[in-house]
Amino acid sequence: MDARHDQGDDATTQRFQQKRERILDAAAQLINRHGVKGMTFVDVAELVGLNTTSVTYYFKRKELLAAAVLDRSIDRLEELIRDAGAQPTPRARVARYVQVHFELHARIQLNRERPYTVLSDIRALGEPFRTDLTARYVGALRKVREFFAPPLTARDKILRTIRAHVLVQNMFWLPGWLALYSVDDYPRLSRRMIEIFEHGIAPADAAWTPQLLPVKTPSRTAEAEGMPENFARAATCLINEKGYRGASVEQIASELNVTKGSFYHHLEAKDELVLECFRRSHERIELVQRAAIEANGSQRDRLASAIATLLDVQLCSDFPLLRTTALQVLPSEWRTDMLERSTRLARRFAGMMIDGISEGSVRALDPLIASQVVMGTLNAAYDLRGWISTLPDPTAISLYGSTVAHGLLADPVDFAVD
Repeated sequence: MDARHDQGDDATTQRFQQKRERILDAAAQLINRHGVKGMTFVDVAELVGLNTTSVTYYFKRKELLAAAVLDRSIDRLEELIRDAGAQPTPRARVARYVQVHFELHARIQLNRERPYTVLSDIRALGEPFRTDLTARYVGALRKVREFFAPPLTARDKILRTIRAHVLVQNMFWLPGWLALYSVDDYPRLSRRMIEIFEHGIAPADAAWTPQLLPVKTPSRTAEAEGMPENFARAATCLINEKGYRGASVEQIASELNVTKGSFYHHLEAKDELVLECFRRSHERIELVQRAAIEANGSQRDRLASAIATLLDVQLCSDFPLLRTTALQVLPSEWRTDMLERSTRLARRFAGMMIDGISEGSVRALDPLIASQVVMGTLNAAYDLRGWISTLPDPTAISLYGSTVAHGLLADPVDFAVD
């Protein structure tokens, strides 16, 4: 009797876990599409063929479900880090880390693996979930930092942190452009990306001498003097720092010492403000690219100046670019439009690289992949501005830019930023 009872309990537990995993899978898909804000019990229940009451049996509140999804993704991230960390050298660890991510995305595309949830939405959670999950993520980042040679100086430690951040964030950037390729292409893409992380885009021993470019005011800013521009600035900083949920209309208005009604006088909804922030960010990148193309020097010099100027915006200015994590809150048609515009900006960088390869100033590489590495690296730079705030601006730009110029493994030569 006891044995049969135990078997019954085991079967019940197994069914419970299986159904729980199905709920987590459905929630992961919805968070990836719409963010934590857009994930609802109703949609989760519909995906798994249950009613809403059944979902609440497993997770009493939506935030508990979202936290469980993100916690499971950190579990998976830690597995990938352990796999790569078992390799014997920094070069092998970086290569393996890239490889296991491409393998994971291939299995997901072939429906052989559960969906992987974007971890950026951790900041959309309330307490204590946000603090607990952030601590786990920071711990994982420290493990990636150990991929590289032990630091000998404080500067070395900062550089290791930057390299770990660039590596991790570029893997999070993959879903934004992998859809342009067949799964059969993933092994080649992985190899080409590893080459970029190993060597950078500059030829060996080539000078990397950026100049900060004058950035013109976007046309839409010139046309919309005053409040809309101020709202975009305040909203961008708050959304980057606290996520969409944390950046309330009240907080944005408070930053500007205006009423909530002033916000709705200029913009009909918060989503419209996010869209406007993206438009301004994309236009600013485009203006920097144009200024670089018109500048003197080789294509490598122009790329160096464009990257350094945008890093200055991200690391040092009071009006950074909006992080792409905010895309999840936009309606699908707006999100598609913004992704397409981001792809066009990446392709302009790719075009500059192709011209540089032709003239011999840029290393022979896959420019389409390298351009996405540049975009992913620039997008994520804002996250470290507080951590490296003790450095002089030129040093911060130099160390961060070295990951693109020379890769993640070389001893970067300091380059002056004029």
